[in-house]
Amino acid sequence: MTPQTHRKRLKRFEIAGQGRYLTFSCYQRIALLDNDAIKDRFVQQLARAQSRGAFRLVAWVVMPNHVHLLLIPSLPDWPVPRILKAVKRPFAQHVIGRWRELQAPILLRLHDATGVTRFWQRGGGYDRNIVSDDELWGKIEYIHANPVRSNLVDRPTDWRWSSARWYAGQRDGVPVVDSF
Repeated sequence: MTPQTHRKRLKRFEIAGQGRYLTFSCYQRIALLDNDAIKDRFVQQLARAQSRGAFRLVAWVVMPNHVHLLLIPSLPDWPVPRILKAVKRPFAQHVIGRWRELQAPILLRLHDATGVTRFWQRGGGYDRNIVSDDELWGKIEYIHANPVRSNLVDRPTDWRWSSARWYAGQRDGVPVVDSF
C-alpha cells in the first residue's frame, strides 16, 4: 500500500450507556477556532445537537485548533458518526459561508489536494470508549486542564469555552452538562 492510499481506519465500538472521549481537529491544525465569536458559534451548535437528544454531555472544551468532548451517545439512534455530523457539518458550513461572504484570506489555506474547502481535519479524529469511573474522571480533568496546559488561562474556570465552570458550580451557560 502506498503512502497516498493508506488511510488509518478508526474502529468505533458503540456500547449503550458507555462514555466516549472524542477529539477532532481543525484542518491542518490551523487555529480556526481562535476567534471568540467562532468558539461561541461552535458551543451553540453543540448545544443544538444536545437538545435534539443526540447525547448526554459529560465534559467539553473548545480550543483554538481542536475540540474535546466526553459524551454518552443516545444509541441506537445517535451513534458517534451521526453525532459528529450533526455538530461539525452545520457549524463548518456556516463559518466557511461567512468567510466566503467576507472574502476572508484564511480560505486560501483551507483547500485540500482535491480543491475542497475544509474546516475540519479529515478522518474520525480520536475516539476512545471510557470503561471505568477512574478513566472518566481522568478525562474530565484532562479536558478542563487543556486551556491551562496551552497557556491560554491560569485556571480551568477562566476559559469560557469549557464545562469546567459548570463543574465549579457556575451553571449559567450552554451547553449544560448532563447527569451521568
